[in-house]
Amino acid sequence: MKTYKFFTDFEKEEKWLNDMARKGYRFQRKTMLGYVFEAAEPEDATIKIDYRTFKKQEDFEDYRALFEDSGWEHLSGTKSSGYQYFKKMNDQGSDDIFSDVDSKAGRYKRLSEMWVSLAAAFLPIVVALIATDTFDIAVLRDPKLLYLTPGLWELDGAAFWRALLFETPFALFRGLPLLILPLTVASYLYFAVHANLQYKHSKQ
Repeated sequence: MKTYKFFTDFEKEEKWLNDMARKGYRFQRKTMLGYVFEAAEPEDATIKIDYRTFKKQEDFEDYRALFEDSGWEHLSGTKSSGYQYFKKMNDQGSDDIFSDVDSKAGRYKRLSEMWVSLAAAFLPIVVALIATDTFDIAVLRDPKLLYLTPGLWELDGAAFWRALLFETPFALFRGLPLLILPLTVASYLYFAVHANLQYKHSKQ
């Protein structure tokens, strides 16, 4: 079973995954857009999430082995995926995958840095589009500029609505490609700030 869901809070995501296990859905892996489960016997599972990337496969394998030695099975995540999912294997395992508050909060700091890196990668492209007039920033202030029908905004009544409804798909077609990159950068920055606030909150 595939479920499409997005979280910006690790604690809420962990709670949801554990609730799914109690309902009889065993978490298999995280995908780009959601989660994959398989039907299973309901269980009182404990799933925890870390965020960490590795330059070398050997370092990733050592990381996994360290948690497995502490009683945690690695469920999902790759060397470069960032998101790492662990499930407590038995009652002999430690109560948490983190040894202290700072290490637990650190996952939010690493997540914030990832979002900032993505925003920084796209920002020069946005600046270049604005500098070359490929993207008219005035459209953000006045979306009416996307409508090219002469005299559209002077029409009224049924004539106005017919013209507006006719041209709106074309206006969206012209505008959406221009807005995708700026909105993407803005979204990445928002997630970065949100993760940084959670990092500070987690350290308290």
